[in-house]
Amino acid sequence: MTSLSADDAFLNHYGFSHDPFAARVPGFKFFPAQRKPVLGQLHHLARYSQLLLLVTGPEGSGKTLLRQALVASSNKQSVQSVVITPQGTMDASALLVQIAQALNSPAADFDGVMAQVTQLALTGQEVYLLVDDAECLTGAAVETLLRLAAGSPEARPHIFLFGESALAGRLEALSEGEERYHAIALQPYEEDETREYLALRLEGAGSGIECLSDEQIVRIHEQSGGWPGSINQVARDELLAAIQSRRGRRKASGIMLPLPKKHLLAAAAVIAVVAVGFLALRGGDSQPPAAPAVTNLPLDNAPGDGSSSQDRQTAIEFDGQDRPLSLPLGGAAQPVIREPLAAAAGNEDDGEASFPGSNDPTIPAPAPAPAPAPAPAPAPAPAPVERIQPAPAPPAVAPAPVAPPVRPSVAERAPVPAAPAASSGHGAWYASQPGSNYLVQILGTRVEKNAQALVQQHGGNYRYFAKTHEGKPLYVVTYGNFASRAAAVAAVKSLPASLQAGKPWVRSLASIQQEMKQP
Repeated sequence: MTSLSADDAFLNHYGFSHDPFAARVPGFKFFPAQRKPVLGQLHHLARYSQLLLLVTGPEGSGKTLLRQALVASSNKQSVQSVVITPQGTMDASALLVQIAQALNSPAADFDGVMAQVTQLALTGQEVYLLVDDAECLTGAAVETLLRLAAGSPEARPHIFLFGESALAGRLEALSEGEERYHAIALQPYEEDETREYLALRLEGAGSGIECLSDEQIVRIHEQSGGWPGSINQVARDELLAAIQSRRGRRKASGIMLPLPKKHLLAAAAVIAVVAVGFLALRGGDSQPPAAPAVTNLPLDNAPGDGSSSQDRQTAIEFDGQDRPLSLPLGGAAQPVIREPLAAAAGNEDDGEASFPGSNDPTIPAPAPAPAPAPAPAPAPAPAPVERIQPAPAPPAVAPAPVAPPVRPSVAERAPVPAAPAASSGHGAWYASQPGSNYLVQILGTRVEKNAQALVQQHGGNYRYFAKTHEGKPLYVVTYGNFASRAAAVAAVKSLPASLQAGKPWVRSLASIQQEMKQP
């Protein structure tokens, strides 16, 4: 099943107008109560502080949403907001070029930008410079932003960086003990906030929270750690798993799944053609059979005896009412081929046997006898006929039909290739560990060098793996390997304070192994 058809099945099953857990849903706004004080703190510090402001959180923690709220809640008449989102690594010169273009500065260097900021301040305009994914900035670019934040006696821009917690360590090293920045770490959602977030997402897609049970909501909150980006992924996986579970139960009980409308129309057309052919054949055979209770196979018509071709044709009749009557294959009739209908219905894994093609006869015709045989005495019928009862026929008269080939199951027909191991980090190590174990996720970063630097800095039990998130690589750093969740939770308290500020969370190795298998 292609990803497009899987998405269609997902939307149709739940009646969604769109994917409620897509990364970017137009018009979606969710700002929990715990984030409102953070927004107020940013406005307050921008007005009364001269420090660069840093907002940290892991991938999918809601930093971008907070940045959007900050811009939207600013006074448009007195504040000019400049938003920069690096597409890969950004150095100081590229940063200054983008700032100069946004401010219409004639010079794209530090002095030119500061001169433009001062000119705007004289007209009553303040400059808010907001950088998303700030971990992509080089050291020189971060140093340039610290200088801009310090400003001059006449004016200064207000600098807001939104990035991963590791960025705080870089700022600390550049500050050399001076107070040049202020960091605010975002907190994950509480369980009731996760429930409210899920409800708003589902309602926006035309459904409601009743799509999820209380047990599923608790599981989503625990596995996601309360971070909105992870909530989206885990919730979507829960809904897809529920669809697969229902399909499995229906197949086990023999209940046919509802087919798409176009497949139903195709099936109806095939059935209609077969019915018309059957009725036409029945209409052409209006005369009652001569001996309906016995299967007669005339074997005494030698070539050239003057009998008609109709008399030489195999006459098939059954005694009793418990054996089905096969459709004749003469004239315009065609055998019923089940394979295209099964494929049209999408039941590719039902394991049913397929029937032979239209060129294969249903019952092989007997070979003509070399010479007419003398009639035995006394003869029970006008013509010598071998009378065959329902018991198995002799091989020379009616050989046993060959059983149709059974279609292999999906697993036998097209083995699923194993997901490639991660090309970076310790992918093989994660794959070899028991899925029931737990570890602590420290952070996720788009820049592999950041993950490598953190692992080298802390050593030993720190590792990282690579996965794909929103179509781009993401490098996730983890700590430890614990046999129980309680041991992993206790280990969080032993982490360095700089890492605890990023709110690391406990997760199972099974969930990581599943992420690494996804393309």
